[in-house]
Amino acid sequence: MSLALTHAKYHFLETVRVPIAVIGTMFFPAASMLFFVVPFAGSHSAAATYATGAMTVFATMSACLFQYGISVAEDRAQPWEPFTRTLPVGAAPRFIGRVINVGVMTLLALLPVLLIAALLTEATVSVPGLLLGAVALLVTAVPFSLLGLTVGYALPSRAALAVTQLLFFPMAFGGGLFFGGPDRMPSFLEHVAPFLPTRGAVELVWTATTDFSPEPTSLIALGVWTAATAGTAVWAFRRDQGRRFR
Repeated sequence: MSLALTHAKYHFLETVRVPIAVIGTMFFPAASMLFFVVPFAGSHSAAATYATGAMTVFATMSACLFQYGISVAEDRAQPWEPFTRTLPVGAAPRFIGRVINVGVMTLLALLPVLLIAALLTEATVSVPGLLLGAVALLVTAVPFSLLGLTVGYALPSRAALAVTQLLFFPMAFGGGLFFGGPDRMPSFLEHVAPFLPTRGAVELVWTATTDFSPEPTSLIALGVWTAATAGTAVWAFRRDQGRRFR
């Protein structure tokens, strides 16, 4: 574990040496709160609570997709990453270190969202609801992390950046994250949203933090996405391993 923490330290140092990476991780969720939530739902307790839940999913998805998708692809282009796979301890400590680093970046993305919600909106949540919401976010981070790993291991860095952006914004929009509450989504998205992982993720968070009752289709779809992305992440890793270490 000490070796994994050492890798986590250096992953974090690599990240903060490019300040725009940290600023971008924190800025976009915070900006979405300021532009979409505070002016339109901030004065209504229930609406602000739903919208804040949606923005926490947005922040989690952003951190997981971009940190895994882009950083893994960039590391694969460096000689250090293949070298770590040849060491007696294998790649596990470096991978665990990466997971820890992404967890820290996710917390940094969530922090301004929660502060804005607490200071500038009427959003409310009980202590048990807050704890359940944190567990729900951990669950929802899994498919987005696996999707990011799939992109990172399957594509070169330039392609990974483009594909991650193409995945991120349509899923955020299609899942209704920018529309706040469950009843504010445009009718043309109602038939698409339940099949996207973002919808299942946000409904899981709403269920944990409010009295919302989720749609079974959304939760089933989230489970299917989790299983599917686990399969594609394993395939992409083995494909990359086979190409480099035959």
